[in-house]
Amino acid sequence: MKRDFFGLERVSSDERVARQTEKIREMVRLGYEKSSRVRAMMDQIGCAPADIGTLDDFQRLPVISREKLIEYELEEPPYGGFCAPDAEIDRIFISPGPVYEPHLSEADPLWARAYHAAGFGKGDVVLNAFSYHMVAAGLTFHSGLRQVGATVVPSGSSGTQAQADLIRDLKITGYTGTPSFLMAILQKGEELGYAFPASGQIKRACFGAEPLFPAQRERFEQHYRIDTFQMYGATEVGDIAYECSEKKGWHLCEEVFVEIVDPQTGQRMPDGEMGEVVVTRFNPIFFLLRFGTGDLSRLVAEPCACGRTALKMAGIFGRVGDAIKVRGMFLAPSQLMAVRKRFDDIVLQARVGQVLDRDFLTVRIESDKTGEAQVDLMARVGHVFREICNLRVDRIEIIPQGALRDEKALVDDRQWR
Repeated sequence: MKRDFFGLERVSSDERVARQTEKIREMVRLGYEKSSRVRAMMDQIGCAPADIGTLDDFQRLPVISREKLIEYELEEPPYGGFCAPDAEIDRIFISPGPVYEPHLSEADPLWARAYHAAGFGKGDVVLNAFSYHMVAAGLTFHSGLRQVGATVVPSGSSGTQAQADLIRDLKITGYTGTPSFLMAILQKGEELGYAFPASGQIKRACFGAEPLFPAQRERFEQHYRIDTFQMYGATEVGDIAYECSEKKGWHLCEEVFVEIVDPQTGQRMPDGEMGEVVVTRFNPIFFLLRFGTGDLSRLVAEPCACGRTALKMAGIFGRVGDAIKVRGMFLAPSQLMAVRKRFDDIVLQARVGQVLDRDFLTVRIESDKTGEAQVDLMARVGHVFREICNLRVDRIEIIPQGALRDEKALVDDRQWR
């Protein structure tokens, strides 16, 4: 039976608030009953489930950062005390930290709203270039596409030539993945003589995990004739917001409650002001209440011509704290420390910049090694960095001893637009 995605998306503001309030109250009640972590957190601040009667009351609970979630999961493995002991878990995913994430079944409309809003449906053959290995991305995006009726080609992180061949051979009509990777695939196709721009075969692309810059969007839409859409989420809470055909902000998903808060206090910012994106996914087994994404945004209340009535996010304006996102993956100073501990005699720094609108990761190493020893060190650091951080280094630089003495270990040189 086909799901009515558009139904909930058109309800009045009062109906939505009433539904969210009911969902939050029930999740707090179940969390207090079934989650040792939620019970301890609420007891510590003297708050009982009955005290959470409105969405404003919900602000009494603390915001849980990703770093805090990692700490909790190390203290009380594997789920930090947030998961119900009797939970029926369909899938368990892993993200760097490590963070173990119990997921609901494929009946959960995870990412389906985004694909529906982008126009994906029956008859589409979609290249899913998100990774299927351990992390949540591949399978959850796959599930969302199937729920709107699209056929999925699980290409994952295959090389650009293999992806270009799939587009040509399977008559791919849609793409989901990062914008930088699609651009690399299309450019490889042109090198191979495939007539991608002229064919107009790929009708639409839905991007996640990294920003879509205006110049990229213009090239996709003008040169390749691909209609582009953005979707936004976090592995810990799933889909958060998505772009409709109007492309004037990202509609909030109906399965989450989103707050924009002061990163210092955890209290909500006035309407329209920028703050940290804090998300609670309505979930009967994993009670991660008020998860702080670390992203900065603001909410927009203007009506949308598409007919959806949910508030919209006005994009992402940067990051809170020290952890940053590189090619869709978080990179934190703690990971750099873990890399450094694998070597006896180095100090290192990671810098994230952009080359042709693509994240470019440089690792700088303090070392006095020369010749073959230097080449060997660079190779080993690159290998260990990828092993620990799950990110490929684009460039490794050797710099003099002491050059990083007064510098941060992780530097974001990107210009957020």
